Amino acid sequence: MILYFLAVLTVSAESDLDRKIHEAVQPFLKEQVVTGAVTLVAHEGHLIHLKAHGLSEKEKDRATGVEDLYWIASMTKPIIGAAVLILQDRGFIKIDDMVETHLAEFKDLWLLDEVKDTRRMLKRPSRRITLKDLLTHTSGVPNTSAPRAHTTLGEIVAQTSQQPLQFEPGSKWSYSNAGINTLGRVIEIVSGVSLIQFLEENIFNPLGMHQTTFFPSRKQARRMALPYQKNKVSNELELTDYYFFKGKLWDSKRTVIPAGGLFSTAEDMFTFYQMMLNKGNYRGKRILSEEACRQLTTTQTGDIKTGFTDGMSWGLGFQVVKEPQGVTQMLSKGTFGHGGAYATHSWGDPVTQTVYILLVQRRGMPGGDGAAIRKAFQQAASDALSLH
Repeated sequence: MILYFLAVLTVSAESDLDRKIHEAVQPFLKEQVVTGAVTLVAHEGHLIHLKAHGLSEKEKDRATGVEDLYWIASMTKPIIGAAVLILQDRGFIKIDDMVETHLAEFKDLWLLDEVKDTRRMLKRPSRRITLKDLLTHTSGVPNTSAPRAHTTLGEIVAQTSQQPLQFEPGSKWSYSNAGINTLGRVIEIVSGVSLIQFLEENIFNPLGMHQTTFFPSRKQARRMALPYQKNKVSNELELTDYYFFKGKLWDSKRTVIPAGGLFSTAEDMFTFYQMMLNKGNYRGKRILSEEACRQLTTTQTGDIKTGFTDGMSWGLGFQVVKEPQGVTQMLSKGTFGHGGAYATHSWGDPVTQTVYILLVQRRGMPGGDGAAIRKAFQQAASDALSLH
């Protein structure tokens, strides 16, 4: 457990922060929007708020714990982005490399020109796709599904390479899990080790992220925050599954999914985001260069419309707030982060030096990235700290 450091804020300020966040979250528990949540706030390098709310397992009346494990889903993507930039820091790749330089199966791709009388008309794209295109979801690579539970990452990516691009590379934005999965395979080919080993040796172990994994153990599974969705008839929350996975969570032969396969805790994710706010350094350990952190967390998509809420842009694996508004109105320009399918969120504000982490497990959350609980949590924390 990471210790609380109160060098900056007084005890009364911390209590006000806890109270305001508690008051912000409670209506969503009462109205059965979520069964439980973990909220974390760090400010100027200090962890100042970490609280559990509600239940992690409604059927057994099991209270949520701050050490509960959550499926963070697409919050995995920035970690994959960081791994790619680690390889760039070491001189093994450049983000402007063509994908086919590292994965030969991506040579001579086709582009879907039009569909005519049920026939797909193809042509060659005007240029080849790059690693940067994959990192920014501007490659045109379409999403594909694993055919079975034990499909290897190599097989999934090979399948992706045989599909025509959906648009000219770099011309538009379209969220592509397949693109991030492809980056995971590039990491394996370039590094010569499995994606899991690379992440453990270069990110998780150096940062002490020992609860972050693609395969929760049976022991970890006992403190999983279970996923829920609304019953359309009763309107009550009922237990659901992790639609992203085939097979038992602890089955280590299950497909590794770089686009959204990780499970983690609030404190582990805080460590990752604090490292990013520290420009690649954490407690004396250099994970990324300052330049790599800048590239990861600044807009790389120009004026292309991106994201799931207004005012967003894309860095390399990270979403980046371009114009604060709506759910991001209390955040600064340049705030970076990502959400997950079951309404988890993690964001780092480089101007106020604040980390916001919200973990829930709700399938079909109204509003998605713009969920009301996310806005209420962030606004409560910002108000309590008088950040804006």
